[in-house]
Amino acid sequence: MSDNKFTNEEGIHTDFMEDMNYGDYLQLNQLLTSQKRLSGHHDEMLFIIIHHVSELWLKLIIHETKAAVTSIQEDDLQSSFKMLARVSKIQEQIIQAWDVLSTLTPAEYMEFRDKLGNASGFQSYQYRLVEFVLGYKTPHVLKIYKKDPEIHAILEDAYYKPGLYDVSIQALARNGFDINPDVLNRDFSKTYEKDDSVEQAWMKVYRNVSDHWELYQLAEKLVDVEDWFQQWRFRHMKTVERIIGHKTGTGGSSGVGYLKQVLDHYFFPELWDLRTKI
Repeated sequence: MSDNKFTNEEGIHTDFMEDMNYGDYLQLNQLLTSQKRLSGHHDEMLFIIIHHVSELWLKLIIHETKAAVTSIQEDDLQSSFKMLARVSKIQEQIIQAWDVLSTLTPAEYMEFRDKLGNASGFQSYQYRLVEFVLGYKTPHVLKIYKKDPEIHAILEDAYYKPGLYDVSIQALARNGFDINPDVLNRDFSKTYEKDDSVEQAWMKVYRNVSDHWELYQLAEKLVDVEDWFQQWRFRHMKTVERIIGHKTGTGGSSGVGYLKQVLDHYFFPELWDLRTKI
């Protein structure tokens, strides 16, 4: 009997002269030729691929969170749970990517850092879309994207739409909880600020879990997403500090200083405050 197991797989397709194959389906030629180094340094390939992979994961996070928002608006909370659970798993993957990037030493990075010019991860429009859907909105960031009218329009649309927490608060109101009308009718282009009526509603959910099981599950899924996001932010900050210390970022930000500052922001503040009070 032949040791070559492949020869025993008579059903395997080998003729793709006229059929779509794996590479065609995934457009691998386009994908794998997108990593174009601007320097001759070996480690620039690592730097580019890490950011390409992160952008792909961000694309999937956006895909899932947008669908979760729609599901919550339609009171299909069960579907949103699956999507938000997937987001948390994606976040795990992105966090682990920092471990790979941290193998880049300061000396190695400085060999090609100047080739980046003013390009910076701070300018990632997909990262901004994730921040927007989580409710963190700052008007000055839109200016970064005026160079590309199509991307600017996508961001501007997301900027004025309710985020994940907004639609969750609306779900509380639809389930009979007394929510401050100013919160329900607020300007969604503003970063969310905590409200006592929202905290009281979530407190009732957590104190009567059996009566509000789906809302309780929703709250915990939101906490999962924020927890993982903050861990991602922390690993980002520590990786940047490890590689460039406290230098100014290539995009002009304060670098580590800025990243430390945003660590103090909570997307869903009432869900964290109630843990002390319950």
